[in-house]
Amino acid sequence: MIGRRESVSGAHFAFTDRWGGVSAAPYEELNLGGAVGDAPEAVRGNRELAAKSLGLDPDLVVWMNQVHGADVAVVDEPWGEGPVPEADAVVTARRGLALAVLTADCVPVLLADPVAKVVAAAHAGRPGMVKGVVPAAVRAMVGLGAEPGRIVARTGPAVCGRCYEVPEAMRAEVAAVEPAAHAETSWGTPAVDVCAGVHAQLDRLGVCDRARTPVCTLESQDHFSYRRDRTTGRLAGYVWLD
Repeated sequence: MIGRRESVSGAHFAFTDRWGGVSAAPYEELNLGGAVGDAPEAVRGNRELAAKSLGLDPDLVVWMNQVHGADVAVVDEPWGEGPVPEADAVVTARRGLALAVLTADCVPVLLADPVAKVVAAAHAGRPGMVKGVVPAAVRAMVGLGAEPGRIVARTGPAVCGRCYEVPEAMRAEVAAVEPAAHAETSWGTPAVDVCAGVHAQLDRLGVCDRARTPVCTLESQDHFSYRRDRTTGRLAGYVWLD
């Protein structure tokens, strides 16, 4: 259920795998995405199971309506009963409010400044990385008192550069914006390494405490992968403060 968890000075980071939930195939088992065709009651049950396994109140987890953009939402309470706004990063300074990001090959980015007590979660696919969603999230954190040099960054399971094959023109387009994302597959064709691009962006921003989860979602049967399976579930990354 929880594939990786870490705590740093009162800030907590967690990434799920696909096991321990109630969803049926092809979403088995712990699908946390509500817009992939899975039964709504299964998704609600899975979100409750995951939250409780982390010691969180499911009603105090903030999700996003992710659209592969660079918009950032700053929140201090759950969305409530209305529609969830479109955003690919969410930021808060409220302790006890958990932020969640959904992925199935894209890079889940969790950020925290334990001193300023500000956290963020960002969804960085290839389009979002190129558009600068992660720098936008960091800027929003700074607006709430964070300092880049204090920010702790953790990236979760995502498709790796050895597997993310793209046309040469697309690789060139991405690399023109973020050279660190230029990659080649293990079989010698053009590729993009989104995670490498994200970490390069964070480095330029002055975020030094960074770590990436060494799991490729396309290669791992313990994780959901859209590129591998198309119709499938979604993993989640969670970040919160004590």
